[in-house]
Amino acid sequence: MNTVADKKPRLTTSAMIASIASEGQRVKAAPFGKALVALAEQRPEIVGLTADLAKYTDLHLFGQAYPERFFQMGMAEQLLMAAAGGMAKEGLLPFATTYAVFGTRRAYDFIHQVIAEENLNVKLCCALPGLTTGYGPSHQATEDLALMRGIPGLTIVDPCDALDIEQAVPQIAAHTGPVYMRLLRGNVPLVLDEYDYRFELGKAKLLRDGNEVLVIASGFMTMRALEVAAALHADGIGVAVLHCPTIKPLDEAAIVEAVRYKHRLVVVAENHSVIGGLGEAVAGTLLRHRVQPAGFQLAGLPDRFLDAGALPTLHDRYGISTPTLSARIRAWLG
Repeated sequence: MNTVADKKPRLTTSAMIASIASEGQRVKAAPFGKALVALAEQRPEIVGLTADLAKYTDLHLFGQAYPERFFQMGMAEQLLMAAAGGMAKEGLLPFATTYAVFGTRRAYDFIHQVIAEENLNVKLCCALPGLTTGYGPSHQATEDLALMRGIPGLTIVDPCDALDIEQAVPQIAAHTGPVYMRLLRGNVPLVLDEYDYRFELGKAKLLRDGNEVLVIASGFMTMRALEVAAALHADGIGVAVLHCPTIKPLDEAAIVEAVRYKHRLVVVAENHSVIGGLGEAVAGTLLRHRVQPAGFQLAGLPDRFLDAGALPTLHDRYGISTPTLSARIRAWLG
């Protein structure tokens, strides 16, 4: 046996910050930045703010197009949120960007007290959600949804791909009130255009049906769920995929309809800790509506601080890559 040929290629440091797109997958560059630039042409009240991370949240495109409406706040996330709230009070429409760990953990009280309590029209778009960087717990926002779900009146969006982001930007701008959107940046995969999909704020969408398993997913885990569904279909296992891009308010009616009267395993797949995210929100929904699936499993990140390393390695290690998610579902089916 040729052991050299069978060995996986050694991953370099760049894999820690690599795109979540698979090799050869279709992508779109900077969908958030481009969508915001296009929207701002019709909405002169839109302003962009960032905490020294314009290039790394794709907001630099907005800054280049509208330098007089772009504000660089430096490494001061609390100031970023306070300034965004003040601008919203004056009738502007702030889009504030930073990394999810900094926007949620470092500035939580300012979001809660300055923005949310007064229902100000601020849109928080935060990159590196969940396990989308290999730089360890300091940069891995694996608990951001749990934190933000607890803030009253805050709308939460977790887009799957470039199409989701492009269509979400004008809709969250049209929504009155604060919004937290998990942001995929750089070269973002494009998958949902193959499913006749359109983003609707507050709505879940059934992308494909199947008799044995229902995967309820958000963010890039919807992309992984679709890949798993295709792989298991080859073995005669039908996997339905329900995409929930809006985490709060959750589309409980769509979830109940997808589960009730159908004898199939329900798996919630999310790029977030199993504590306090989409999985627990779905479980609570089913319990309140007295809907009992044939089985229920969470395919999220474990309740611990994760390792640093190359993203492909970490996604395998924590069960959210396509091969490992497929294996977990097979095991749960018995």
